[in-house]
Amino acid sequence: MIKIKNKELKKPIFQGGMGVGVSLSGLAGAVAKAGGAGTISAAQIGFLDPEFDKDPFEANLRAIKSEFDKARKISKDGIIGFNIMVAMQHYEEYVRAAVKAGTDFLVCGAGLPVDLPKIVANAMEEMDQSVEAPALAPVVSTEKSARVIFRYWEKKHHCAPDFVIIEGPLAGGHLGFAKDQLSYYTFDVYEKEVRNIIKVCREYAARFNKEIPVVLAGGISTKEAADHAFSLGADAIQAATRFVTTYECDASDAFKKAYLDASKEDIILIDSPVGLPGRAVRNKFSDTIMSGGRIAPVRCRGCLKNCRPDKIPYCITDALITSVTGDAKNGLVFCGADAWRCDHLEYAEDVIESLLS
Repeated sequence: MIKIKNKELKKPIFQGGMGVGVSLSGLAGAVAKAGGAGTISAAQIGFLDPEFDKDPFEANLRAIKSEFDKARKISKDGIIGFNIMVAMQHYEEYVRAAVKAGTDFLVCGAGLPVDLPKIVANAMEEMDQSVEAPALAPVVSTEKSARVIFRYWEKKHHCAPDFVIIEGPLAGGHLGFAKDQLSYYTFDVYEKEVRNIIKVCREYAARFNKEIPVVLAGGISTKEAADHAFSLGADAIQAATRFVTTYECDASDAFKKAYLDASKEDIILIDSPVGLPGRAVRNKFSDTIMSGGRIAPVRCRGCLKNCRPDKIPYCITDALITSVTGDAKNGLVFCGADAWRCDHLEYAEDVIESLLS
């Protein structure tokens, strides 16, 4: 049984964090109430705040606290955490805000969270000493990245992750692979990578005399895929795409309909403004960008590091907000490889049951 902040995870499933605004308090709270681990995406989390355009940073800080409190109210004593990308501007400030909000766990990817333990420790020093620190989980995609994080945390912070999420090449949104790697990693090839990452986790678990559960993510949309993940040695699975077409998902009905209407051929790879490949549903927006078009940013809301507004083909914040709030044809609709399998709306509890029954 996986324990997070002394709470038992009743169902071995994590709901993946999806931004902007796809997994907020509604979805995360529902998943946690059903026994899984609900994850709130911190990516531009305050986009509905009336002051967001004026000061997105402060709006996001307020929303981290308010969304967590709402999710906690829904889930009662369920497990609620945050996904905070290392690539985000103000990453450290958002981590501290999540810790102070009372998050049960932090999942950090889109970069190597090498200093996450230090950031959390500093935040904890400013709090009531009776409060327990959140569980920390890096997202890795290769054995190499796993070893880098484990070695760094051991050397600099004298600790190891509390659990690890392996995100495979079939995942949605920003991917931790170059495009040529996505073609290289066939099912069999990546299965070997997964086993190697798990071996690293078990090695450090023995070294630190602690459990380090492994959560496998990417393309897990059926019970067969979930069963296979467990057969590889995973302690839990992470699913995201299947939770989009739930009644509790925080995205608009139009966003969900884009999944329901998509065919297998509609699932494409698109470059994000910072050069990372991402998986999305094909629409008018993606056709424009992939044909070399440019949609000039109206304003910069400071979402990602290393983003140059005068050079990028489109603003990812604008594109994601457009789709999640209802215009799924003229915005970016991130998805997983199996989005085309979604054919009806269901409840989050039913998704969990279908994957783990």
